[in-house]
Amino acid sequence: MVTIYDIAKEANVSAMTVSRVINNSGNISQKTREKVEAVIKELGYIPNSSARSLTSKKTKILSLMVTDITNPFFTNIARGAEDKAMQMGYQLMLCNSDENVDKESKYIDMLISTGTDGVLAAPANDSSKKNLQKLSKYQIPYVLIDRYIEELSCDQVLSDNETTTRRLLEHLIKQGHRQIAIINGPLEIATARERHNAYLKTLNLYELPINEHWIHQSHFLRDSDVSDTIKGMLELPESEQPTAIFATSNFIGINTVKYLKENHVKVPEDIAVVCYDSIPNYLGTEPFLTSAEQPSYNFGYLGAQLLIERIENKAPETPRKIVLPSEVHFRESSAFKRKK
Repeated sequence: MVTIYDIAKEANVSAMTVSRVINNSGNISQKTREKVEAVIKELGYIPNSSARSLTSKKTKILSLMVTDITNPFFTNIARGAEDKAMQMGYQLMLCNSDENVDKESKYIDMLISTGTDGVLAAPANDSSKKNLQKLSKYQIPYVLIDRYIEELSCDQVLSDNETTTRRLLEHLIKQGHRQIAIINGPLEIATARERHNAYLKTLNLYELPINEHWIHQSHFLRDSDVSDTIKGMLELPESEQPTAIFATSNFIGINTVKYLKENHVKVPEDIAVVCYDSIPNYLGTEPFLTSAEQPSYNFGYLGAQLLIERIENKAPETPRKIVLPSEVHFRESSAFKRKK
């Protein structure tokens, strides 16, 4: 962890001079200020302006970094994390990255500066690695939830993406579907990658066709636009059109059904739809979409528990990984009723 003493040594000035540059106080020449600021930038120093206890170095604050707080999946995670934090005498601070690595980086700089005992994080994507490594540099423990990043050794609470994807696809296969499309999130996100690989693996297992025109990416945010994707699949020759779509998130699933209904394509008569994750009641009064409901509350609750144990030096040295199963709800959207 870089300190003002490291800055002072490298710049060949006193620690008091560094402090005055950081706080923009005192009489410092422009030349000295520029020299100190250059060293601060070179060493990647982030000033800690929080009122941490000088003895305990603890704030009793946990930070939760999610990618989209409008998604009920992450709202429930926040509820679980807060409940566990409060039980253990901590408070929870929420940050929303919008799956934007730069925004995520700014939040992490702020957390380092103002002070947090640990971070519970759903990374924006694989490029979040450098942001999380910054936490390690400042000796701030973190736990990954929902998404992981290769080569980062830390506690994790994840979904059983392979098993859940296979169960959804096997359900479609048992209904008689043989031409199954996938609309996924970006493959630089671990969950999207795992669901993509499980999709290919399952179709290969059942010796079903894999067509590049059936494999598409959108994003996991609420406004995921699937219109061009679905329009393109419906314009394929009839023999090549998919009879079912696997949407790999709740918002992709909702937007898929909305587009189909708006364009007078009947679900499931013309095309069936299943999706990963629970569905908010946006489509009517009755549950309609076949979906895999993740135990989102437990992601937050267990993640906070692992994080607090890590903060309080009660965790084993070896990182822990908890993989949570999902509950699949079979509903009307996945029946095989394709018109001849």
